[in-house]
Parts: sequence; C-alpha cells; structure tokens
Amino acid sequence: MSIDTTNIQEQICRLKHTVNKNFPDTKERFKDIEAKVTEDIKTIEYYNKKGKSVIPEIIYSDIAKNKVDYKTIESIRHHGAVVIRNVFSQEKSVEWYNQLNSYLDQNCYYDQDEPGLDNYFSDLKADKPQICAVYWSKTQVHARQSTEMSHTRSFLNRIWNYKKDSIIHFDPDKECTYADRIRMRQPGDTSLGLSPHVDGGSIERWLGKNYQHVYLSLFQGNWQDYNPFDGQFRTEVEGVDSPAVCRAFRTWQGWTALTPQGPGDGTLQLIPAIQSIAYVMLRPFMQDVPEEILCGAVEGRAQAITEEWHSLLLRGLVSIPNVEPGDTVWWHSDVVHAVEHEHKGKDVSSVIYIGCAPLCERNLKYLERQKQTFIEGRSSPDFANEDFEKNYPNRSTIEDLNELGMKQMGFSTWN
Repeated sequence: MSIDTTNIQEQICRLKHTVNKNFPDTKERFKDIEAKVTEDIKTIEYYNKKGKSVIPEIIYSDIAKNKVDYKTIESIRHHGAVVIRNVFSQEKSVEWYNQLNSYLDQNCYYDQDEPGLDNYFSDLKADKPQICAVYWSKTQVHARQSTEMSHTRSFLNRIWNYKKDSIIHFDPDKECTYADRIRMRQPGDTSLGLSPHVDGGSIERWLGKNYQHVYLSLFQGNWQDYNPFDGQFRTEVEGVDSPAVCRAFRTWQGWTALTPQGPGDGTLQLIPAIQSIAYVMLRPFMQDVPEEILCGAVEGRAQAITEEWHSLLLRGLVSIPNVEPGDTVWWHSDVVHAVEHEHKGKDVSSVIYIGCAPLCERNLKYLERQKQTFIEGRSSPDFANEDFEKNYPNRSTIEDLNELGMKQMGFSTWN
C-alpha cells in the first residue's frame, strides 16, 4: 500500500491543525522530550570526549548460551544500537572477504558501465556510500543463512514486543531474507559519505495512517508511553512508492564486518539515543517551523536530520567503536545514522549488509517478489535495476541454499 501523495502540503497543514487543536500543549510536551534527549546527548558527548562509546557491546557466545543479562538488554533498548562481537570467527570472515574480492574481480565488476542508481538519498548533502550492487554471491548467501546469524537475529527480534495477548505481530525466531549489498570502501576516499538520516521513509511517518498509530502517544502528548520497540502496526505501515525505499519490515538494520575498521575509516555513525525519534516527530509542530514543512522530510526520500532543524541531535552523532572481522553492528530502524565523509584509514573498509526482517505477512509478500530476482540473478527488488549478476556464472543458485536458507528465502515453508 502506498500513501496518498496528492496535495502533500495540504495534508501536512491539516495534520498540524488537528494535532494542535486536539492537544494544545504539544509545545510544552516537546520541551519535556527535548530535556530528556538533551540528557542522552550530553552523556554521548561525555563518553565521546573520553574516547569511549555508549553503544552496548556483547559477545555472541553469551547469546548462544542465553547469558545476556537484563541490564544489558535495557541498555540496548535505551540506545537503540548494539555491537555484537565474534558472531563469526576472524578466519572465516577474512576468507569471506577474499572470496568477495575474487567474485568481483572474476566477473569484472569494476569494469562495468556506471549503473543508473536510485535517488533515495539525493537530497542529502554527501554522495552515496561506496557499495557494490551484488546480492547473490555465495559469501552473502552463506552468511545470511548461517546458524550464528539466525541466533543473533532471534535475540535481537526478541528485544521487541512482538505480540500482544493473542495477536502476534511477527515471529522473532523465523527470518525472511532481505537481500542487500556489500561495501568495499577504499582508503583515501572522500566522496562516499552519507549525511545523517533515518530510513523507512520520511513524510509517511506523519501522514501514513498506520505510522500515525505507531507514534500516536507522541501526537497525543503522552511521550512517556511511546515504546519504540512495540511491534503493533509496524508491519503494516504505508510507504511512498519510490526506488530503494524499503518495502520489507526490518526490526534492525545491520552489517557484518569483514575487515578491521573504526572511527576515521569511513565507517558507520549513529546517534545512539532511541528517543531521538520522538524529538524528530514533534519538531515540525514548533512555532519556528513553517506550517507546510516536516523538517527534513521529502517525498520518496530518507528522513534527513539537519543542522537547521535538529542541531541538538547532531551533537550526539558518533562513529561506532573499533570492530574486527566477524563482529556485527545493529541499529533500530528509527535510529539516526550516517557514514563518515572521509576514509582516513590505510585499508579497505568492507562489510556485508545483513539486517533483521522477521516473519510476518508483509515480509512474506516481499519474498515473493525477491525469489525471482534470486533465480535470475537480478538486483533485489528494493534496489536500482543494475542486474549485474545475471551473467555471473559463479553466483549462488537454489542449490546453495541450506534447509534454513530455503525457508528464509521463501522456497519452503516454516513449520
């Protein structure tokens, strides 16, 4: 389903009028949110100045042994982000990196014509991150369908409220593969950063009916009742039809490191404060914002986080800590993220993008669209139609899927 894109400015004005009429203390409630977020930002700044990170870190073996304590889980919920270390061995990860390089080289990936890329981020200040538009290498398929990744994603999905009474919003232990790309960022690169933003659309967060249900407590002034991890309505949100807008439901975005990397290496940046989204959602209702403006929201684009409207939040934008091959990084789908503008390191910064897309009706529908692209070697449905892998003789085929991979890709059913 797509939201109505006719007379968007009129819809925005009508929404603001309705909220301000029904809940005239919105501006006072925004001050409360601003105060709470300011505390979080100051904490991030304090740790950052000391060369430390507020982003929680856990070891995969603790997930496998069910040893992650409640305090750590609450910290993950508070920050909306986590680094999970040693999901894969360094030896395996380095081998995967070499295999991916061979896959790209053998198929002359870098010799192909410049692809017609999507314009999802065209309103952001920096250029596109350096990503390789391959989806079906054996390395990517094996990583997605691995037992380690399955356990990791189940753990992360269970941090969400995935059911209410007898209604199950999604199954946390059954995954739908959302095929994404890889990053091979070269040292010295200065053109491949990405400005701060939130994925999952922009204007639809305010104008989409089910998104309005997701953020209802914010619009009604009860921001303390807002739970970013409530799965209700999340699987049913409407979006604007646009190239590269995610049509699946992701609880977490994420990637797996194949090379050592950290601050300065052209890596990921986050604002690790989950309540920042509450600030973003109510910012357009303040007096200094024109009536027809939603502060960085543009139809068919990512939600931009800008100095003009969100200067407080940007003080909390920090690079992720150092990671090693086999470590993974995860962030909530409402968390602000960016990519460093410059890669100042000496080596390639490489990751495989693998997020969490748990089993639900919406993701099953996405699999039906994705299956045929896999069979034919075409680009995954949410991305520009480069279709580079159609003629790659060594791409993955259905024979490369294990039993778990067959279920995750929709070629067999879950029990």
